[in-house]
Amino acid sequence: MWILWLEFILCAGAIVFSGTMLSRYGDVIAEKAGMGRTWVGLALMASVTSLPELINGISSVTIADVPNIAIGDVMGSCIFNISLIALLDIFCGPGPIFSSADDGHTISAGFGIILIGIASISIFAGQNIPSFGGIGLYTPIIILIYLTGIRSVFLFEKRRIAEFVGEKAEEMRYEHIGVRKAVVIYSINAAVIVVAAAFLPFIGDRLAESTGLGGSFVGTFFIGMTTSLPELVVSLAALRIGAADMAIANLFGSNMFNVFLIAVDDIFYAKGPVLSHVSMTHSVTGVIAVVMTAIAVVSLTYRLRRKTFLRIGWDAAAILLAYFVSILLLYSMRRMG
Repeated sequence: MWILWLEFILCAGAIVFSGTMLSRYGDVIAEKAGMGRTWVGLALMASVTSLPELINGISSVTIADVPNIAIGDVMGSCIFNISLIALLDIFCGPGPIFSSADDGHTISAGFGIILIGIASISIFAGQNIPSFGGIGLYTPIIILIYLTGIRSVFLFEKRRIAEFVGEKAEEMRYEHIGVRKAVVIYSINAAVIVVAAAFLPFIGDRLAESTGLGGSFVGTFFIGMTTSLPELVVSLAALRIGAADMAIANLFGSNMFNVFLIAVDDIFYAKGPVLSHVSMTHSVTGVIAVVMTAIAVVSLTYRLRRKTFLRIGWDAAAILLAYFVSILLLYSMRRMG
């Protein structure tokens, strides 16, 4: 048993370390590209922090044949990403993290609610999901909504991002690091994340069997939390440089991409619609993710001005409470898969 946990810890450690290195050298590449580290760096980080979910999902539904781990990872990452807002709220300063956040986050949060809702309904429908060519009807719908959401967020944020970059002079901080070195180190650490994430479904499947916790619980809690570690690293790094909006956007954007990965998993899964072959407990996780995101939308609208509960606002406290409730519910339902 302890060997399995050691393997899990080693994979998690590799993801954290490489995620930290990616944050720095992604910033270097952004500076060398001359396109503004705010936008280019964020784009690079957004793609890389989603690599663990992507690789874990594909290997789970193809090589390991454990779709519960793949979907549990997606749903678990969604609730974990939103729960990170409570952690960021502690470090963001005297005011709640949403008090001065950009209104544009409501768009990505709203599209996240739509995407997670569609996935949850499809899981609940199970074998009744219409399909064609072994692909569920939800797959093209998710892809269309995701692309629409990305375009909407881009168009809405374009002017704000331009103003943000204009206000913050782009200082040269990495003159001593060459482009080639930055690209090589960035690529090596991206490869480390890919390899570590590829091992996660196999470790998760063995943990589920040996502990009796079930694939749904292990996939949602342990694998979902681990593959979200890069988001944690990048968001904390963004917060340290005073870019709370980038940290929030990274989390909401990652959730949109995570649900998009369900469509990718469905395409790779050979036994039919992937959501027809997973435990219904994942729909519970999805509903909780919707509730957590809705709390964030309310907070973005209400604009709480001061923290009221243990150095965090009521909104962050409610999100954190919902996260722990989800863990308790999934643990109580662990025998279902």
